[in-house]
Amino acid sequence: MTLSSLDNSSSLSSTFLLSGIPGLEHLHIWISIPLCFMYLVSILGNCTILFIIKTEPSLHEPMYLFLSMLALTDLGLSLCTLPTVLGIFWVGARDIGHDACFAQLFFIHCLSFLESSVLLSMAFDRFVAICRPLHYASILTNTVIGRIGLASLGRSVALIFPLPFMLKRFPYCGSPVLSHSYCLHQEVMKLACADIKANSIYGMFVIVSTVGVDSLLILLSYALILRTVLSIASRAERFKALNTCVSHICAVLLFYTPMIGLSVIHRFGKQAPHLIQVAMGFVYLLIPPLMNPIVYSVKTKQIRDRVTQAFCY
Repeated sequence: MTLSSLDNSSSLSSTFLLSGIPGLEHLHIWISIPLCFMYLVSILGNCTILFIIKTEPSLHEPMYLFLSMLALTDLGLSLCTLPTVLGIFWVGARDIGHDACFAQLFFIHCLSFLESSVLLSMAFDRFVAICRPLHYASILTNTVIGRIGLASLGRSVALIFPLPFMLKRFPYCGSPVLSHSYCLHQEVMKLACADIKANSIYGMFVIVSTVGVDSLLILLSYALILRTVLSIASRAERFKALNTCVSHICAVLLFYTPMIGLSVIHRFGKQAPHLIQVAMGFVYLLIPPLMNPIVYSVKTKQIRDRVTQAFCY
């Protein structure tokens, strides 16, 4: 073995280093307090939504079954990032092994794209309810909803499954520092000491075929919904129809805005301040699971009444 090969092998990294908030390491223990609160509210909120829908027979309808899928996905996203985020801010545990990192990014990306599919399914639910109200019960049966859920999960798993294996074949040398408190494919691949063109192309394909297609179909659904609503003669009925979509529109904006922003920053915003990347990373994975149960509890009367009843009596 030559001296150069020894140098190369010695420089290979067996772990990655996760990051908190750069420049504020001395405040990490204090920053962990609002982070803990956000995780607690997110987990309790989504568990409450799931419990209410499960125990209330009147909520066993398509709209609420899709909402339970959204809550379950948000719960999974919170639990995926909680160990590494709190590990960094509580005890400064930055090291993460390659296999653990690849497993975490698999679940993060899989659940993120699953959430995109669920939001598309919820848009289809609103489309059928408003544009085809007489056929709503016959189109969105429990069997159809189950198949939609399985198809969404299958698509996410099939598209994300190759990523850990594509990353595992790379050697990693130089600085092993990641920008976030968790692992993402677009970040890990940049640390590889090899040609990452295939990973970059496949990553772009996955984003376009999931987030890109889903967002376009959601826009199409709402264009058709708006056309139907504008054809309703009664102003009160138009308002009532649109009001049933407000919670879903909020969930769509909460999910797609930070996700697209973070993806653009990682791929094209090389000159963007590092603090913006970190902030967008927290918004991307913490805000949707935190806000979705709050939005649906406030805007959906049936859930609001059950939450009020559960905590006030």
